[in-house]
Amino acid sequence: MAITQKVNVFFKEVWVEMKRVTWLTQKEVWKYTLIVLGITIATAAFLGGLDYIFTTIIKSLILR
Repeated sequence: MAITQKVNVFFKEVWVEMKRVTWLTQKEVWKYTLIVLGITIATAAFLGGLDYIFTTIIKSLILR
């Protein structure tokens, strides 16, 4: 089988599989995007808080 035939078969199979995919609705995309953003912001705030606390502790130990 020539390379061009293999490429054609590949793209035909991809097309068939893409028809089977269950796509998210726009509402679901927004919902999951907001969840990811919320978790990202919460994690950033948590890690920022830990950084602030540890920096304060280290500075107080060094300045003794």
